[in-house]
Amino acid sequence: MPLEIAVASGKGGVGKSTVSSTIALALSRAGRDVIAVDADADAPNLHLVLGVDRWEQEVPHSGARVARVVDDLCTGCGACARVCPYDAVRVLGDGRYWISPVLCEGCATCSLACPVRGAIVREEVVSGRIRVARTSYGFPLVSAALEPGRPNSGKLVTEEKDLARRMAREDSVIVLDSAAGIGCQVVSSLAGSHIAVLVTEPTPAGFANMRRAHALAKHFMMPAAVIINKFDLNPEVASEIESYARESGMEVLGRIPYDDTVPRSMVMRMPHVDAFPDSEAARALLSIGSRVVEIARDWKSWWFEHRPRKPEPYKPVIISPRRSRP
Repeated sequence: MPLEIAVASGKGGVGKSTVSSTIALALSRAGRDVIAVDADADAPNLHLVLGVDRWEQEVPHSGARVARVVDDLCTGCGACARVCPYDAVRVLGDGRYWISPVLCEGCATCSLACPVRGAIVREEVVSGRIRVARTSYGFPLVSAALEPGRPNSGKLVTEEKDLARRMAREDSVIVLDSAAGIGCQVVSSLAGSHIAVLVTEPTPAGFANMRRAHALAKHFMMPAAVIINKFDLNPEVASEIESYARESGMEVLGRIPYDDTVPRSMVMRMPHVDAFPDSEAARALLSIGSRVVEIARDWKSWWFEHRPRKPEPYKPVIISPRRSRP
């Protein structure tokens, strides 16, 4: 069974892509078959860190429908404009009605309200693209890009994961660079994965959002580990994060110091451990990568040791029937 490691945070800008690229590189250089997945369809950027300039494969993904007015059948009654909850219907200068394909969510409200059958049709549109490239580091990268205004980013991430699983071997490791937050994309990246690596920073917002991501991982009964980025900027909050990790049974994989060479490596479009191998941040990242390689060798034992506690069974609230009024 391929091992799936999801790198998440609950908050953007804490260093997920830097950590994901480091883990993928460390596993690949340790001889493991690696597939990297950029599970942020709204704002993919892992290909920038890994220096990918050209996609070898690009497949459109259709997962949405938008409405369109058939001019020959439209009577101009305006019922569609009155009921559209997204204000997507417009009246053009010549009096014709037009539905914006960017604003339309495909809810079918307009077509249900239209008195003329067939005057409004719903058509399937391309919601995004799934892309594959082989990086110069020897492992493939699966990415996706959502079209502007299109929904179903979580479904697009699921399609990415399914493609990576088809590409994987029995002993492969799939490294997922999750999106920020705990929305549908993160749910899709965590669902079915085996280990959650939570990257945080020592700020109240970073700590709070990391706890939310941890709650989501526990929902899927996934063991989690923690990485504290820029830990030296606020040692007090960093200590609180470590205490929370110990109490929750999470391993602290490492602490990355603040290092101004990290943004410079992003500009260079190189993994930080290759761009500035002698920097303090690179040494911390290499140590984290080595630890993940150790965990991957016998990840089932690590999973069993760090698995979250079984949640309490759901107890339905029993409401006594109301007495009938006299």
